[in-house]
Amino acid sequence: MTLLQSVRIALGALRVNKLRSALTMLGIIIGVGAVIAMVAVGAGAQVRVAEQIQSLGSNLIIVLPGSVSAGGLRLGHGTLPRITEDDARAIALEIPAVQVAAPSRRANAQVVFGNLNWSTGVQGITPGYLEARDWVVSAGRPLGLEDLEGTAKVALVGQTTAQNLFGDGDPLEQVIRIKKVPFTVVGVLDRKGQSSWGQDQDDVILIPLTTEKKIQGVNQASPRAVGTISIKIRPGHDMAEAEEQVRALLRQRHRLQAFQDDDFWIRNIADVLQTQEESSKVMTYLLAAIASVSLLVGGIGIMNIMLVSVTERTREIGLRMAVGARGRDILLQFLVEATTLSLIGGLIGVVLGLGASRGISYLAEWRTLVAPEAIALAFGFAAAIGIFFGFYPARKAARLDPIEALRYE
Repeated sequence: MTLLQSVRIALGALRVNKLRSALTMLGIIIGVGAVIAMVAVGAGAQVRVAEQIQSLGSNLIIVLPGSVSAGGLRLGHGTLPRITEDDARAIALEIPAVQVAAPSRRANAQVVFGNLNWSTGVQGITPGYLEARDWVVSAGRPLGLEDLEGTAKVALVGQTTAQNLFGDGDPLEQVIRIKKVPFTVVGVLDRKGQSSWGQDQDDVILIPLTTEKKIQGVNQASPRAVGTISIKIRPGHDMAEAEEQVRALLRQRHRLQAFQDDDFWIRNIADVLQTQEESSKVMTYLLAAIASVSLLVGGIGIMNIMLVSVTERTREIGLRMAVGARGRDILLQFLVEATTLSLIGGLIGVVLGLGASRGISYLAEWRTLVAPEAIALAFGFAAAIGIFFGFYPARKAARLDPIEALRYE
């Protein structure tokens, strides 16, 4: 008996019991569909997190002030105002791998335009900040060195802030008030979206660092202290090596002894991205593993139905053997029947999975990404399930005694 004849006989047997065949395939259909949908959700989340982290800037290292201990209690980072504009200048001058090092400070303030007001983050920056964060000015001009040196009252506004203050109007050359000080809007920032920790990066106003210090005030003990230093590493340089060079330079400048901890924090965005990607992969594998349980349950259902089928068709098997069918022909026939069940269920499951991923994307507004590898893996796994769980019933049928089979009632 050829493989084609076995497939034809298998399809005929499935057509005889359509409802039972459909119910048997249900586990495989749900399993394949669930695997494809879950992997699509996980892959979409992975891409989304990567985009959010990369929106902070590429090849970026961030330096934050360190922590301080008070009465035995260790406070969080930022409580020790030790990083300064001079640190940023030294990093840019003394480390060849650094393309730009931009100090900045941020504080919330009420911003007023006409009879509208909006509470947002007001950030004092230097001209290199936009380059370090890969931030584009979509309209108007960026802040220049002359704005910094002249303590100019000019501002760049993010998309969220512009929408809340100006609506559909043009923000350029409009005058806003920050702490009652008038600022002229000279540029509008391109949209950045949410950061990986959920902060709206477009809800911000950027002004020259010198002007920000003038209106927000400074720590008299450390007037040149800043809140963040954003460091962009030149392409082709090793991020880990550059991070160690920055750490060594800051420890030297802060005169820290070998036994003393750093009084600053360094965040390497590449490391954060790698960690997030690994976490997302683990979550995707976990979701796929949970969904695969349905495939195993479907395989057990196929074995159960095939055993019932062997029992019901015992006389048919005996008759086939009596007219010359060999044991391997019977084995092949039932194995093909079980595999055909799995493959048809797998095909329907693929369609269900694609539809489910699209439905999740539409209803939950959650990005999904269906990879061809996931479809091939789920479909191949379904076929393997059919072969594995169909082998025992097929072997049982192939080993029947023809005489006993013909006597079976």
